[in-house]
Amino acid sequence: MKALYLDCISGIAGDMTLAALIDLGADLSYIEEHLRALPIDPFTMHIDPVDKRGISAKKLRLHIGEHPHSHRHEPDGGRHDHHRHSHRKAADIIRMIEGSGLPERVKQRSAAVFQAIAKAEGKIHGVTPEEVHFHEVGAMDSIIDTIGVCLALENLEIEEIYASPVPTGQGKMKMAHGLYPIPAPATAELLIGIPLAELNAAGELTTPTGAGILKALVKKFGGLPPLTIEKVGYGAGTKDFAHPNVLRALLMQPKPDLDGQESIFVVEAQLDDMTGEALGYTMERLFESGAADVFYTPIYMKKNRPGTLITVLVPDASLQRCEDVLLRETATLGVRRTKWMRRILDRAFMTIETPYGPVRIKLAIRGDQVLHFSPEYEDVAKTAKQSGVPFQEMYQLAVSAGADHIQAGACTRSLQL
Repeated sequence: MKALYLDCISGIAGDMTLAALIDLGADLSYIEEHLRALPIDPFTMHIDPVDKRGISAKKLRLHIGEHPHSHRHEPDGGRHDHHRHSHRKAADIIRMIEGSGLPERVKQRSAAVFQAIAKAEGKIHGVTPEEVHFHEVGAMDSIIDTIGVCLALENLEIEEIYASPVPTGQGKMKMAHGLYPIPAPATAELLIGIPLAELNAAGELTTPTGAGILKALVKKFGGLPPLTIEKVGYGAGTKDFAHPNVLRALLMQPKPDLDGQESIFVVEAQLDDMTGEALGYTMERLFESGAADVFYTPIYMKKNRPGTLITVLVPDASLQRCEDVLLRETATLGVRRTKWMRRILDRAFMTIETPYGPVRIKLAIRGDQVLHFSPEYEDVAKTAKQSGVPFQEMYQLAVSAGADHIQAGACTRSLQL
């Protein structure tokens, strides 16, 4: 299970978050490909290396359509190359996301961020969340920021998100309705329940988009969780302060024992009154909530009634959420859990070239040795469909190409585990 820790040393904004995730290794082409499939204005996006008080960071540059200037309010921690202003209702944005071809978890996370911001804006302006007009967050560049962040999380396979307390900045700023205090009213509403950090800097450090990301996606706030740091990325803001104006993102994983052992919960429930469709839906919700594996076993219950045993393998961080799914989505009156130890192999992904295009393969590794590997189904299916080659033939080509690559002496130490 991969986790993300957002170290908000200089607040948080949408573009800073996306840049930090790209610095962590999120694939910019993957993000752009999905964004360009949405009914939004044409855009160009690139990443520049910058220096912020001695820290090398990535800066997101985004240009929308042919009109690079707009009156969108920008934070001191964000970008100042303004773009065309665009007004959209919250309901329209969420409807666009839900009707898109985005990955399911990207849809859920993106919609959750916009729903959180809409709720805060609605309270401030005295309207329902659905009727909120996003004067700032509804602009094309902020839609791209928010959905782009969720795509980056998906590309990095992030399951859990943690964050530090967040500074807001001090002073006042000019907005469409006049001079407003920092944090802006909607930002302050979003930050209810989120611990703040003291930082004496004049200007807005945390934006509504940044606060919405924290509100909707972060599981827990505080210091670094007891996980293993794999990589660190930095996303830069525009303004220069006496401190580094960056958001630090840490990619983390649970630390297994030296022999590959780790603990995991086994959660079970027995049912005799659910349809196959309902069981399938429950499985989807469990995986979205962080389950490592889910499977069903046919059983006979009391009075010889045929039933189903649901078994869920759950890491500690996702235990509560998965149990809540079982209690909410099934007719069970309770769940039981046991804690097990398991021994696992390290895993890595590697992209290999086939005659019909690239395919990712998953490798099972012990030490420096690849014990076995398998092509990723989605990549094989996509390449087979695009090329017109039968799935089985495409699968065997990927297996052959992967074996040749590994036998040629590819060093597993260089792979991203």
